[in-house]
Amino acid sequence: MSDLVTSLIVAGCVFAGGVVGLQLHRVLPPHHLAKETLDVVRLGAGMVSVLASLVFGLLIATAKSGSDTADHAMRAYAADTILLDRTLRSYGAEAAGARALLRRTTERTLQDLWPGPGEAFIGIDDPSAGDLLGRAQEVIEDLQPAGPQQTWLQQQALQQGSSLMRQRWLLIEQAGPNVRPMILVVLIMWTVAIFVSFGLNAPRNGTVVGAFLIISLAIGGAVFLILEMDSQFEGYLRLSELPLRNALVQLGAGAGGT
Repeated sequence: MSDLVTSLIVAGCVFAGGVVGLQLHRVLPPHHLAKETLDVVRLGAGMVSVLASLVFGLLIATAKSGSDTADHAMRAYAADTILLDRTLRSYGAEAAGARALLRRTTERTLQDLWPGPGEAFIGIDDPSAGDLLGRAQEVIEDLQPAGPQQTWLQQQALQQGSSLMRQRWLLIEQAGPNVRPMILVVLIMWTVAIFVSFGLNAPRNGTVVGAFLIISLAIGGAVFLILEMDSQFEGYLRLSELPLRNALVQLGAGAGGT
C-alpha cells in the first residue's frame, strides 16, 4: 500500500470519527448529553489532543532527522567516491581497473536507488553493487607501487576505499524505517477518538462537516509527510540523486586521463 493511499485512509477514518460523533446525538439518551457530561468529554478530549499533538510532532521530527541523516550519509558517500577516483587517477594507468570498477559501482547504485521508467527499485543493499566495490578494493590492494609517491597514493586509496565501504554500510543500516508502525496506529486511534468527541460537542450543520473534512485531510497530510520522510529513497519525497550523479560525472570527466 502506498503512502498516499495510507494517508487518505487515515483521513477517511478521522473524518468518519467526526461524523459518528455528530450522529451520536440521535441515539444517546438526553441525560447523556447534559452540559456537565459534555464538559467532561471536552476536557478529556483536550488532554488527549495535547498528547496527540506532542506525538505527531515527535514522529515528524524523528522522520525528518532520519531523512537528514541519510542525505548527509549519501553526500559523504558521493564525496568519498570522488576523492577515491582522484587518488587512483593520480596513481597512474595501473589503477585504471580499480577506477572502472568504482564507476560501475556508482552507476549500479544510481540505478538501484533511482531507477528509470519501467525499472524496479532495488535499494542500497544490492549485493552486486557491494561486490563491485569490494573487487575495486582488492584491485587497489594488489597494486605494485613503483616508488614512494605511488606507495603513499596506494595507502590513501585503501583508506578512502575503506571509508567508502563504511559509508555504504551506514546507508544500508539507515535505510530502514525509524517510525514504528504501532505508534502511528495508536496515534490515529487517539485522533479518531478526539474527532468523535468533537462531533459530540459540535452543532450539526454543513459548516462543521466541511471543517471536519479539511482538518481530516490535514491530519492525513501529516501522516503522509511522516511516511514519506521515513522512506528516504522511495516515494514522492525521496532523497535527491544529484550528489551521486555529480560524482558519476566527475568519475567520467577523468576517465581518459592518467
